[in-house]
Amino acid sequence: MEIRSSSFFIILIIFVSTAIQAKADSVYCSNPASRCYGKYIQCPYECPSTSYENRKAKVCHVNCDSPVCKSHCKHRKPNCNSPGSACYDPRFIGGDGIVFYFYGKSNEHFSLVSDTSLQINGRFIGHRPAGRTRDFTWIQALGLLFNSHSISLEATKAATWNSEVDHLKFSYNGEELVVPEGALSSWYSPEKEVKVERVAKKNSVIVTLKDTAEIIVNVVPVTKEDDRVHHYKVPPDDCFAHLEVQFTFFSLSPNVDGVLGRTYRPDFENPAKPGVAMPVVGGEDKYRTTSLLSSDCSTCLFSPETHSNQETTSQTEILTLDCTRGASAGYGIVCKK
Repeated sequence: MEIRSSSFFIILIIFVSTAIQAKADSVYCSNPASRCYGKYIQCPYECPSTSYENRKAKVCHVNCDSPVCKSHCKHRKPNCNSPGSACYDPRFIGGDGIVFYFYGKSNEHFSLVSDTSLQINGRFIGHRPAGRTRDFTWIQALGLLFNSHSISLEATKAATWNSEVDHLKFSYNGEELVVPEGALSSWYSPEKEVKVERVAKKNSVIVTLKDTAEIIVNVVPVTKEDDRVHHYKVPPDDCFAHLEVQFTFFSLSPNVDGVLGRTYRPDFENPAKPGVAMPVVGGEDKYRTTSLLSSDCSTCLFSPETHSNQETTSQTEILTLDCTRGASAGYGIVCKK
C-alpha cells in the first residue's frame, strides 16, 4: 500500500511539474552577436514568467550572451551588492567585482559609462555640512545617449518622503515622457529600441536599450537612520531622493571608459586599495561633463556616427514566432505558451 501511495505522489509531482513547465515562457535569442543566438531558452518552473505584477516575486531572466544559455530566477530590483551596481553615497561595484566609492561633487555631472554607441552620465546631488572638506553626494539622475537618442530619468526633489507619490521623471529626445503609474506599465520608443517598464506602481523601473544594456532603477530617500549612522546632517527641507541602480551590459567594447565603465575592460587594474573599508577613487576632472546629456568629458568615447547598431534579426524569422519583444535583457524575444 505504501509503495502504491509513493508511486501516486511521484506521478502527481511529475504531472504538476510538467503542467507548470508547459505554461512557462520561453525566450528566443534573436541577436546574432550573442553567444546563444538562435536558441529557445525555457523559463524554470520556480519562476515561469518574465514579468509579474508583484514586485517582490522573482521573474525569469535570460542573458543570451551567457556561455551556459540557461534561464534563472531573479528579483526585478537593484542588487546593491553585485557587479554593475551604483547605490548609497555613491558606492559602486565594478565589472571586476571590486567595491569602490566615487564622490564627485554636488550639482555636477559625471560620465559613468562611455563607449562609442553608449553614454551614461549621472547627476550628483548633496550638501556639505559645516566643517567637512567634501560633499556628501548621491546619484539623483541618469542621462543616456544611445545611438541617436537621448533618455533621462531623475528622482524629483522632496522635503519628506512619501512612498505613495511617484518620484520618477522621464524624458526622451528632449520631450517629457509619461509612463503611466502601475506595475507592468510600459513605454516603447517608436523604433522599439528603448523600453521603459514599471516594476512597481511607483518609483521602480527597468530601462532596456535593445542589445546594449538593461538598467534597473529604484528611487529611495536618505532615511533618518541613514542620517544618524553616517552623520549626513540632512536639512529638514530635503530628503535627497536619489537612485539605486543596477546595470547589465551586453556589448561593451574593450576600450569602454567612465567611472564604472572602465572596470569592464579586460585589462583593467582597479586603483581601489584592497583591504580599505571605503576605497575612494578620484578622477572628477576626467569624467566631468557639462550637462546630463552631453558627452564632452576628456575621456568620453561616445560617437554614434562611427558605430552602426542596426537591427540584424530578419523580419521573416520574427513573423514566424508568437512572441513579444522585450523582457529579456534586451537580447531575446519572449514567447508565451
